[in-house]
Amino acid sequence: MEFALNSKIIESEKRDKINNAIILLHGYGGDGSDISSIAYTWKRFINNTIFLCPDGHQVCKLNPNGYQWFDLSIDDQDYVIAEVKKAEKILIEYIEQIKKKYELNNSQIILAGFSQGCMMSINLGLICNQSFKSVIGFSGKIIDKNDLQDRIVSKTNMLLFHGDADEVVPPSSLLEAKDFLERNKIKVEVNMLKNCGHHIPIEALSSALKYIKKII
Repeated sequence: MEFALNSKIIESEKRDKINNAIILLHGYGGDGSDISSIAYTWKRFINNTIFLCPDGHQVCKLNPNGYQWFDLSIDDQDYVIAEVKKAEKILIEYIEQIKKKYELNNSQIILAGFSQGCMMSINLGLICNQSFKSVIGFSGKIIDKNDLQDRIVSKTNMLLFHGDADEVVPPSSLLEAKDFLERNKIKVEVNMLKNCGHHIPIEALSSALKYIKKII
């Protein structure tokens, strides 16, 4: 089966049967190969799991060597929301294809992402008809609270990380996301990382791995 998005696919070292999938969404200007480094870090410790690292559906306007989930070159929130919804539609189709190929349901899928990929993961965790196993997000935010508020139909548990020295997405975004999610009765754990900029440190990867091993 061909997927809706070009993907780097990595399997656990022990894989008697695929019981879980972890979908990793890259940041703005990145690609599936970039974020696959996380899969290579985790795969030795998580059995019977498939890791899927798709490229965004659009070439990044500011970095043509990479991809984007939604365009940031136009400073217009209505435009951004429309672009986000296009990406959601494609990603939902992609997830349905994964579910069919590997005979999984949403409760066996973890969505994880960095920056723009984290933002998309949060949205998907709340707008899809069934909750996922979890959303794990690094250095992201809620794209538009008013838009998302009106579209919540599921309540995926979330684990969010953010660096307190993030120079791209303000660290305050983590606390804003926590407040929004808690007000909507969504279980969320947050971790503010000390002296950390806009990247994923080993500390966060290790903490996320412990969390994954606990829930699958």
